[in-house]
Amino acid sequence: MEELKVKNLYNLEETLAAELFEGVLFPWEVLGRIKDFIPVLGQSLPEEKFEKRGENIWIARSAQIAPSACLNGPLIVDEEAEIRHCAFVRGSAIVGKGAVVGNSTELKNVVLFNKVQVPHYNYVGDSILGYKAHMGAGSITSNVKSDKTLVTVKAGEEVLETGLKKMGAMLGDCVEVGCNSVLNPGTVIGRNSNIYPLSCVRGYVPAGSIYKKQGEIVEKQLD
Repeated sequence: MEELKVKNLYNLEETLAAELFEGVLFPWEVLGRIKDFIPVLGQSLPEEKFEKRGENIWIARSAQIAPSACLNGPLIVDEEAEIRHCAFVRGSAIVGKGAVVGNSTELKNVVLFNKVQVPHYNYVGDSILGYKAHMGAGSITSNVKSDKTLVTVKAGEEVLETGLKKMGAMLGDCVEVGCNSVLNPGTVIGRNSNIYPLSCVRGYVPAGSIYKKQGEIVEKQLD
């Protein structure tokens, strides 16, 4: 299960929430901590760079926030990030430096590392998206199983119990998710992998892979 560990999925230098991951083996272990972590981190942010807007909401002064965006705390939006028209942040969200949260995108209990893009009609809940991860238009994370049982993470023949009723997807650095894909509860995608459009993904996708469909995952060929 080494490939599922935080150190093999994320560059922690690319998030102001690095402290959240201290002492954690698997990324989904932080999901229950995000809500309480944000107010503590927010109080430490420099006033010359961040403006406090309402209760437990800190917005970088260099961030671009559309007037129609709905922002609920606890929330931190880092420098140069962009929150576009009609975005809906339900709370417990950390939006990284230079990240894009697009038109009608909804966030809930998430960490978006720096330069993440969820730019068009995305739902991202109970998920961690690594540096430069990108979700194509209409792609979503599904965070609750249809039978409401606890989420597990499957990697080959191995199964990890998360103990969580709600867990979306863990996307490693530089993951590309094709348009209108569904990332089912407990999905973990390794660094530098691509997901074909219209995919229904579950379980673990190894780093450096192309996910074509369930049962057909191929290794990327380097030039």
